Amino acid sequence: MQSLQMQLLHLLQEDCRLPLEKLAVMTNATVETVATVIDDMERNGIILRYAPVINWDKTDRERVEAMIEVRVTPQRDQGFDAIAERIYRFDEVKSVYLMSGAYDLLLLVEAHSLKELAFFVSTKLSTLETVTGTATHFVLKRYKSDGVIFEGNDGDKRLVVTA
Repeated sequence: MQSLQMQLLHLLQEDCRLPLEKLAVMTNATVETVATVIDDMERNGIILRYAPVINWDKTDRERVEAMIEVRVTPQRDQGFDAIAERIYRFDEVKSVYLMSGAYDLLLLVEAHSLKELAFFVSTKLSTLETVTGTATHFVLKRYKSDGVIFEGNDGDKRLVVTA
């Protein structure tokens, strides 16, 4: 991938609201070049969407989050892709990862209540014919997500250097 693309991706990942003019200055490129490169990355599916990182604990929104380990039997000629696709189509599922180790898929799921989440696991996920087992871990508190620390010291963020 070209250097300018990588620079823009890193900058946009840190703050997707940076204006084109500022991105141009930061990358030593013209505004037109930056706009063209970003448009190309959007068109080619490199940039899929722009989204904020939200600390939902500071809002009135009620929700329950869980990480679910899923063991599955891969399907012939499709491996894990077919079952992963069936699972990621559920509205409750926010992320799906193919993993190495004791389980095959890791899901990040969200529901309005514990009862809704339990209903999802027991009636939608566990009943899929290739799912052989699940383990649900509820998120109690989020400290850091997508590189953003949610609470803590807002002071000097530089690393301490000692001799």
